Amino acid sequence: MAGMPSSDAAFRLRPLVPADQASLWDWLHVALWDPPPAPLRPRGVLAHPHVRIYAEGWGAPGDVGVVGELGAEAVGACWMRRLPPGEGLAYVDEATPQLGIAVMPAFQRRGFGIRLMRGALEAAREAGFRQVSLTVHPLNPAIAMYERCGFTLAGERGTYRLMVAPT
Repeated sequence: MAGMPSSDAAFRLRPLVPADQASLWDWLHVALWDPPPAPLRPRGVLAHPHVRIYAEGWGAPGDVGVVGELGAEAVGACWMRRLPPGEGLAYVDEATPQLGIAVMPAFQRRGFGIRLMRGALEAAREAGFRQVSLTVHPLNPAIAMYERCGFTLAGERGTYRLMVAPT
């Protein structure tokens, strides 16, 4: 890959900021995981109200996230936000932000996901959140990583698993 450092030692985390809005849409698109052999969903899904709530207008009070970078290239991001009562598949309560995570395909299966998740959980703790939630397809291999980061099964949401982790 052109311009990519030869070592993952150049990996760093930084805050996800409003200037990252365009990239956040890309990360949200990747985060909408379906079991193989399904390809990524059409980008039009990002316009659906139940999807765009996770990224639209990033930088509102309470939005917390991190971006992972390897050299000058973005590896992915992990972000969370509180949503109004009953909104979002991972809604637990008004105090618990719902988390999204994406590692771009070229960087998957190299340990970046766990580094993003741990950085985001630390940022959530620093922001005063006591726990975070997410939903995940039961066939998604990332479940094992979520469990290593402290997430436990908290219920079912349709065909998805609801998981919660303390910060």
